[in-house]
Amino acid sequence: MSASAPRPSSTPGPAEHPSSLRRSLPQRSLLRRAVVTVSFLIAILGSAVGVGALGGEEISEAAGGLLAADATHLAPAGPAFSLWTLIYVGLGAFTLWQWRDRADERRLAEPAIASLLLNAAWILSIQAGAVGLSVVVILLLLAVLAELFRRLAARPPRSRLEHLVVDGTFGLYLGWVSVATCANIAAALKGAGFGGFGVPDLLAVGVIAAVVAVGVGLTVYGRAPVAAPLAMIWGLAWIAVGRATDAPDSPVVAIAAVVAAVLIAAAAVVQLLRRGPGARRIPAHRRATGGSGR
Repeated sequence: MSASAPRPSSTPGPAEHPSSLRRSLPQRSLLRRAVVTVSFLIAILGSAVGVGALGGEEISEAAGGLLAADATHLAPAGPAFSLWTLIYVGLGAFTLWQWRDRADERRLAEPAIASLLLNAAWILSIQAGAVGLSVVVILLLLAVLAELFRRLAARPPRSRLEHLVVDGTFGLYLGWVSVATCANIAAALKGAGFGGFGVPDLLAVGVIAAVVAVGVGLTVYGRAPVAAPLAMIWGLAWIAVGRATDAPDSPVVAIAAVVAAVLIAAAAVVQLLRRGPGARRIPAHRRATGGSGR
């Protein structure tokens, strides 16, 4: 009878020891929460610089005024930017939520951190007068927020509170940045001496049509989102106000922005009605767990 092969040890190695896994999970969770918090504080400091504190200039006055309300055909009127207050409040609430969310099951922390840091980087690039660089930064920010939106749409929230704090906050963030990206690109083109081929009104209308396509796409792809289309409607409405009441005066752009806002609102309402009242209901087992993870 041949000798039997030696039996493998039943003792788990260091990489698979259950106790080491139990210790590493809380450590990773703590690191995630800490990095989110620090990133939020950096974003708040950047915002302070952007409103003229800490030695900075207001965004409307920085970079030679290229982002002022009367700089381009796609610049929203001044009050539009008050939406940032609500977005920052939501980001603060999300930061607190991360300390409650043990597992981050929707994998939102990493793109959220990137969005906070890119937000601060955008403000610093404008303060430095590098409007061209700011376009690159805001496009990266838009891509990160689009990925966040995809993750939110892929997995429903576990509670109504999570839906408000997380989905609502990043929906507003994405919707506003979608509109702001167009204004930012227009500002950079103006700074480079581009005159819109002599028909800046028509070019602006074409950009607004693209914004409509994005807004309708978000309502169709998402879980009947409300915050993202609302933020886009807000931005478009203030573009309309700007072109109707301030330079550069453009009734054509004002009307196009109003029509665009109405179309996005209609698409959002249609999706809400198609989903029905039960589509947004949180399952009972998820309500029980809330946002605390497993």
